[in-house]
Amino acid sequence: MTKLTGMSELIRPSTTLPAVRTPISFLTSDGLKLIGEVATPVTGDRSLGLLCLHPLPTHGGMMDSHIYKKAANRLPHMAGITVIRFNTRGTSSEQGTSEGQFGSGITEKEDVIAAINYCFEVLGIQKLWVSGWSFGTDLALKYARDPRISGLILLSPPLRFSDVSDLEFWAQDKRPIIALVPEFDDYLKPSQAREKFATIPQIAF
Repeated sequence: MTKLTGMSELIRPSTTLPAVRTPISFLTSDGLKLIGEVATPVTGDRSLGLLCLHPLPTHGGMMDSHIYKKAANRLPHMAGITVIRFNTRGTSSEQGTSEGQFGSGITEKEDVIAAINYCFEVLGIQKLWVSGWSFGTDLALKYARDPRISGLILLSPPLRFSDVSDLEFWAQDKRPIIALVPEFDDYLKPSQAREKFATIPQIAF
């Protein structure tokens, strides 16, 4: 996909647009130091944020997984969005390794809560959307329930670690959820996703 940036420049796979990129770290309630990066617009409002929860680290997922890396490279400049990425416990990327060990989607609850608190309390984000990709969608559905969050964006949700009670929470909660499911997804095809998420009336595919 190519798009004009307003500077007669095509967006290519390697395109990196201007932003203020700052390494970050924060502590979980169980004492682990997690590492990440925040990319903010160079000028203008920085209060709109996107918190990115990466794919399964045991299968190569990390904060630099390509969709989120590209989001950080472009969204601050193109859309005025502050993009927050981090490695969940035990996960490594170019920025380093977060402390701890992979928790099979259980102890990562503390990672998600700590990241959300960091966005609001340290970065000063006022409107925060949480985006999960694959494993990250399960983390979002299970743990991104903070009432300050505006909504969820789910990329290729496998519903591998989530259960019925998680879907029931969001059905009752009513905050917006957007699900993007590839036609040939490895885990959940679009028709299967619509069936699985049928209990959430406000979800948009």
